[in-house]
Amino acid sequence: MELDSGKSTENLFTDHKTQSTRRILYGILIILSLGVIALAIGLAVVVQSKNSETSHVSSDANQAGGAISIPDCIKHNGSKTPELDRANCVLQSYPLIDGHNDLSWQYKDAADNKVYSIDLNSDLTKVWNVTHTDIPRLRKGKLGAQFWACYVDCTSQYKDAVRKSLNQLDTIKKFVHRYPDVFQFVTTAQGILDAFKAGKIGSLVGLEGGHSIDSSLANLRMFYDLGVRYMTVTHSCNTPWADNWLVDAPDYNGTVLNGTTDFGKKIILEMNRLGMLLDLSHVAKKTMIDILSITKAPVIYSHSSAFKICPHFRNVQDDVLQMTKENGGVVMVNFYDKYVNCGNNKTNITTLSQVADHIDYIKTLIGVEYVGIGADYDGVPTLPVGLEDVSKYPDLFAELIKRGWTDEELRMLAGKNLIRVFTKAEQVRDSLRYMAPFEDLISTKEELNKQCRTE
Repeated sequence: MELDSGKSTENLFTDHKTQSTRRILYGILIILSLGVIALAIGLAVVVQSKNSETSHVSSDANQAGGAISIPDCIKHNGSKTPELDRANCVLQSYPLIDGHNDLSWQYKDAADNKVYSIDLNSDLTKVWNVTHTDIPRLRKGKLGAQFWACYVDCTSQYKDAVRKSLNQLDTIKKFVHRYPDVFQFVTTAQGILDAFKAGKIGSLVGLEGGHSIDSSLANLRMFYDLGVRYMTVTHSCNTPWADNWLVDAPDYNGTVLNGTTDFGKKIILEMNRLGMLLDLSHVAKKTMIDILSITKAPVIYSHSSAFKICPHFRNVQDDVLQMTKENGGVVMVNFYDKYVNCGNNKTNITTLSQVADHIDYIKTLIGVEYVGIGADYDGVPTLPVGLEDVSKYPDLFAELIKRGWTDEELRMLAGKNLIRVFTKAEQVRDSLRYMAPFEDLISTKEELNKQCRTE
């Protein structure tokens, strides 16, 4: 700090009295300066201490624009439904991001992909025999963002899988475009948060099954350019380069590739280079281990649950869960009753509470930072009592509140964990910008079936 050096200031300090006053003033200034410095140091210590209470995985969400205004959801004095009110408050404060919904398949199956023949604002339970999704129920369920599954069945492999997948991608884009007041097509972590702040459901696309790219890195890149942001490495069939979950079943007698081939590993690295999320739902355990060993970015399981509670091979086993923690990925828990309620502890009726058990189990084993929601609505025939459709998310969060979950833990489950993973995948992409695209071609040996090929 500098004082004015003008003549009047000089005169002020000429006599002894003025010099004493100056010494007093300087003393006061020094004391004040030291106080400001001490206050700054104290604030820094508080901030550092606060940051140290959360794991490293929280910082990426803040870097991705996660600084959304957070209300105090504890205050529900006098409410008859305090847990549900608090759950709704939490889901209004941070986007609930569901990893998997098959609405586009319902359009294909029931309406030949004619999006404009069906009003999604209506109650679709009165239109289609089986549906879990429409706009009124999405709003009631407080959904913040959705990965819509772009799915075609395995019988299309080696034939018209690419064409059919493009049709389903078109269907997703059509219904998002038709309801711009409800949906917003997004392709980034920040885009999810921006859509949420605008009061819209961020809409992303996941390509459900590696057979949809027809063993072509070029097709993979084109799907990314069209907006696809994750690919499920396999569906319930092997690709020529990766094993699916069925090979783990004791009675399986088909072809086994022993995880991921060399060409499959190039696909994984190309997905890292693009910034496309790797989805390990539906893949074999060995495939999971291979991918976790080579990927440079965190993985997701867009709709899988805990094998320890329900020993179905679509679920994730404990050792792989530990690897997923080391990788920094997220397991988005599936609601399908066959993946929730099975094995020695199987009950006659599957309930919401059992889904909460899967979420709690993953939280306890590897941490709350690595679990999310991937309901699989409109992709499964039966669901637990209490989670019948997309309107029921708050009920699940209310159950977790009864189990002692904090508001911040609920926000991590809802979307912060996925935002972190997505942000990290984007950072890996940016760090690999120096790399040229992989241009490898699959070998004849790996390409097990040559149907419908011109070469």
